[in-house]
Amino acid sequence: MKIFNSRESEYRNPTGAVPSDTNIHFRIVLPRELKCSGAFLGIKNDKYGDTSVHGMFWAGMVGDDHEQWECDVNVADVGLYWYHFALDTCYGRRYIMKGYGGNGDLSVTDHDPRFQLLCYEKDFETPSWLPGGIMYQIFPDRFYFSGKKKNGVYSDKKLQTDWNVIPDWRPNEYGMITNSDFFQGDLKGITMKLPYLKELGVTCIYLNPIFEAYSNHRYDTGDYEKIDPILGTEADFKELCSEAKQLGIRVINDGVFSHTGSDSKYFNREHRYPGNGAYNSKESPYYTWYKFIEWPNIYNSWWGFHTLPEVEELSNSFNEYINGENGIIRKWIQCGNSGWRLDVADELPDEFIEHIREAVKAEDSEALLLGEVWEDASNKESYGSRRRFLYGKELDSVMNYPFRDAILGFLDCGDGRDMIEIVLNVLENYPRPVIRSLMNLLGTHDTERVITLLAGERQNGRGREWQAATKLSPMQREYGLRRMRIASGILYTLPGVPCIYYGDEVGVEGYKDPFNRATYPWGNEDKELLEWYKGIGQMRAECSCLVDGDLREFGSTGRTMGYIREDENDKLLCVFNAADYTIQFKVPDEFIGGQTYMDTILNEDILTIPRDSCAFVKIPTPAKNICEEVSDERSADTESEEIKENTFTAEGVSD
Repeated sequence: MKIFNSRESEYRNPTGAVPSDTNIHFRIVLPRELKCSGAFLGIKNDKYGDTSVHGMFWAGMVGDDHEQWECDVNVADVGLYWYHFALDTCYGRRYIMKGYGGNGDLSVTDHDPRFQLLCYEKDFETPSWLPGGIMYQIFPDRFYFSGKKKNGVYSDKKLQTDWNVIPDWRPNEYGMITNSDFFQGDLKGITMKLPYLKELGVTCIYLNPIFEAYSNHRYDTGDYEKIDPILGTEADFKELCSEAKQLGIRVINDGVFSHTGSDSKYFNREHRYPGNGAYNSKESPYYTWYKFIEWPNIYNSWWGFHTLPEVEELSNSFNEYINGENGIIRKWIQCGNSGWRLDVADELPDEFIEHIREAVKAEDSEALLLGEVWEDASNKESYGSRRRFLYGKELDSVMNYPFRDAILGFLDCGDGRDMIEIVLNVLENYPRPVIRSLMNLLGTHDTERVITLLAGERQNGRGREWQAATKLSPMQREYGLRRMRIASGILYTLPGVPCIYYGDEVGVEGYKDPFNRATYPWGNEDKELLEWYKGIGQMRAECSCLVDGDLREFGSTGRTMGYIREDENDKLLCVFNAADYTIQFKVPDEFIGGQTYMDTILNEDILTIPRDSCAFVKIPTPAKNICEEVSDERSADTESEEIKENTFTAEGVSD
């Protein structure tokens, strides 16, 4: 019998992150042999460091040899809290601290880890259009070239004429990597390919930076007010957003506000722009934006790159320019975008992010504000302070790298139980409005291509020459394609919204930048992988439970990971086999005769899953009357244990 489990409503109700002013019921179950004479719940306020102590009352026996203690606590204030239990026993003071799987472990000390409790704004809402959808990330220069000749392109930018060559990776004569070669992918090209994205089930396009800049990645912004001429014009952007919305697809922009380019109208170190930038004159209107140590040549720059001078985000002038009534945030929403992804959100001050949210929501309450955070965003610390990303006044959601770690870790010889634990921990820590809008990903412009990670030789610090020359062998590629099916199957069925990095759906390879930013191989796609992605996209569209349904772990052990997604309309059983042999197991009776997807093999109650593959079975959720709901609530823990213990039997079967 469990002492406590933070993820089960029998012990903590409600579970997970909670809105402010929520009453939470806590229950612990103790062996009688402890002879407990007093039990206490301690809740530590993360911001102030003080701990409130709440006495628990004895609530009767559980069987012949256990007793239960309970208490109710109202969590009124928004913030992050940590809690544990203290017991007065015949052995002295004992504690219940956080263990594996949300379980409470008896301990002789109250040292960490404690259980986490995040309390968020009770009126916190996230955009209604994103849950249940599919995102698609586009590096604009490399997706599709419309063929339209552009005006106003700087002469020192190299325009590639062969769409299929490797991006420039060699340094110039000065030993510098300039990222100044352009394949001329453009906004009109994206508009032309909207029908393709619609076929994939895409509902949201996330564009890497599109504003004028010197480099092809455009994270060195030159002018926030202007579309880069190689990509087209403001009219082209408006057309893209308008045409996309007609197909049910939204567009969000990349907001790079922690730094600009040194080659920008704001800094102007390279003297490309008319007028004075901060580098040219202390009288420049942009001088207060930057952090000069010794003007003009010594200044703070992003990660030491002198081409990326850091911005003072809380400068009144900069904040007004970005977030004011006539600022950049509102301008591009007015032009048709549906929100923003914030680059390096953990390097932006909380106050500045709050200002961005105010601007976004003032212009469009349904616009999205998404942040780049690589760790657990609920308890992230940066620059000496705990971040408030998910409290309800900053981000709507985040890029979900922890789920990526779980998926790739599972496929790289990880144990399914440990990988699902990563998932469940995030679901316990994050607010429900955030969870339904999580940007789940396998790869981005900042990571190696996922098929290369899954099947290729490890880079192990080897340089660009090796990366440029190294491709997957036919055997490696075949293995990688199988693994891509598992990885994408998990991605598409976890809580949140899956995001495809352009070209992953057709097997584009590549190590680190710039090799992970190669062009989309139009005409040379892996058709079978593409059809797989279309198929799981269709499955996603047909399953209500994948919009905002709960997740219950099922059958995760060794090289198998599984779970059930469920809501009031349907349930989806998802099982993933990363072993090099076939597995079989008995499904719960309710899934017998269920609808199968993606070549799932279900024979009566036996599910057969070949090596490196997935299985998906859907059933409707039966309507319940009040008596059944009460009965189900009382027996939920028992049923869960029976499913885990009695229905799962994995075994090797010769292929």
